[in-house]
Amino acid sequence: MMKYNRFSVLLCVLFAAQSMMGQLHFPPAFGGDTVNVRQDKMTRVYIAPKRIVWKSNEAAVTDADKLLEINTGQADLFTDNMCHMINKGEQKASIILDFGRELHGGLKLVVSSCNPSLKPMFRLRFGESVTETCSETKEGELENVGEIMDLESLTATNDHATRDMRFMVPYYGQMEVGSTGFRFVRIDLLTEDIEVCLKEVNAIFRYKDIPYIGSFKCSNDRLNKIWETGAYTVHLNMQEYIWDGIKRDRLVWLGDMHPETSTISTVFGDDDSFYASMDLAVKQYPLPNYMNGMSAYSMWYIIIQHDWYMQNGNLKFLQKHKDYIFGLIDLFDEHIHADGSEDLGGGRFLDWPSNGNPKGAEAGYRALLCLALQDANRLALILGDKAKAQKAVDAEKRLKKEIQEPNNLKQAASLMAIAGLMSPEAACKNYVSVGGAKGFSTFYGYYMLEALSLAGKYEEAMDIISQFWGGMLDLGATTFWEDFNLEWTKNAARIDDFVPQGKDDIHGDFGAYCYPGFRHSFCHGWASGPTAWMSHHVLGVEVVEPGCKKVRITPHLGKLQWAEGTYPTPNGVIRIRHEKKADGTIKSTIKAPKGVKVVK
Repeated sequence: MMKYNRFSVLLCVLFAAQSMMGQLHFPPAFGGDTVNVRQDKMTRVYIAPKRIVWKSNEAAVTDADKLLEINTGQADLFTDNMCHMINKGEQKASIILDFGRELHGGLKLVVSSCNPSLKPMFRLRFGESVTETCSETKEGELENVGEIMDLESLTATNDHATRDMRFMVPYYGQMEVGSTGFRFVRIDLLTEDIEVCLKEVNAIFRYKDIPYIGSFKCSNDRLNKIWETGAYTVHLNMQEYIWDGIKRDRLVWLGDMHPETSTISTVFGDDDSFYASMDLAVKQYPLPNYMNGMSAYSMWYIIIQHDWYMQNGNLKFLQKHKDYIFGLIDLFDEHIHADGSEDLGGGRFLDWPSNGNPKGAEAGYRALLCLALQDANRLALILGDKAKAQKAVDAEKRLKKEIQEPNNLKQAASLMAIAGLMSPEAACKNYVSVGGAKGFSTFYGYYMLEALSLAGKYEEAMDIISQFWGGMLDLGATTFWEDFNLEWTKNAARIDDFVPQGKDDIHGDFGAYCYPGFRHSFCHGWASGPTAWMSHHVLGVEVVEPGCKKVRITPHLGKLQWAEGTYPTPNGVIRIRHEKKADGTIKSTIKAPKGVKVVK
């Protein structure tokens, strides 16, 4: 029997309640004037803090535990059973709250009494770690990551989302502030010699109200938690469009989306945020521009379109993008020369940790281009244009005349194995498996896992998932991070408390490139790869025909005794359970919906 945590049940109840509410109705005062009105597709709920992390002293902040209770959201005249924040002389009132998990949204304060003539001011700092709530925001923030800047001076910032602010609270009223990614909040009362009575301080959780259709459970609880955390990481980034991160990079980055769309397919199935994001990207970057100004990101656009079509079978949407897909085939073909060289331009970006190895990044970039051309060929055939399909095939043949070495870069070797430019066995033996999780990255780790599976190293892949992604959980993570390195953990403290003397701050002391210190995002959708990987390789679901009309299910349990779960398809849910028998063979129980053929 499947087990669900209380938070999952809450989401399902809220989803059902909203469905019953029906269509939005405007007041008669609008008189039908809704031309310039856009309905918010997101849901908002209020969540009370789980824990008081710290308060300045007992006299300055009294009855803080009252904030841990959800209440009416309405200000009251009386001040009983409320938190009192009192500034008196040298006594200053401050408090840090923990909401228990990463959230996207803001904060609602309900104030019942204060001295309005003093215009009470608060300072509010959101944080993805406790120490981020105590950090100072640097001015002169990063404008262009392509420019050479003093990145060491860039720690906590207010770019992309304001996380550090000052504001005046109302007298007997409510105040809603903020739109960012956070788990912790620090509140400082700034006004001298004043008492403010706080009835409530609730997180405003703004999220996409959709059910978790796909699921995964196995005999290893750590892997279960990693699957669930990857799903939740992507869920938070499924706003009206698919974002990179909820604190920083609140944008549609096509080159970063493939792990996210892969996870969405395995957890949520078809979703309108995909279509909105792809339509917006095409509108923002008309040809001959590259997606987000980078040629590699246009390659990912092709790969994403192909994989989404295979999962969901939406031919109408593919046809809508036909001219853009064919235009990219022409653009790629034009810049790949007869000798195998190319001059596509638009950067050679794979992921940030690859930037220190330009030779390896170049080899990986060319492998990525091969993958895009392979999928472009398939898409052209699906769209009925054999000439375009052949153009993609011919361009790939020319490109393969010059195969470069990965230069010990795991990202490059992985892409080369997936693209067929190197045997998966050689890629893993000489590069990907060397040092285990060392050299893995949160984004391209997904493709390193894919290379390991192509080489039949499923057990090794699960061990690395447990070490690398599990390493973030060990430090208190509730979502997966923009970047992570196991070397950082040797002397690091957890994110959910202050850093003890002599320990490293995993958030403030590390990070590089465009994410030094507290600028580092602790909820980045590209880090969700293990969720999709476990559904596809442990449960063993491989889509064979578009729209999941035919799927192959081949389990790989490794050291696991059992694994079970559900997998979404346009025709309904596939229910799967695999159990390892005493002789080592696997007994599989599979129930597929009508319209889905399961093959081995």
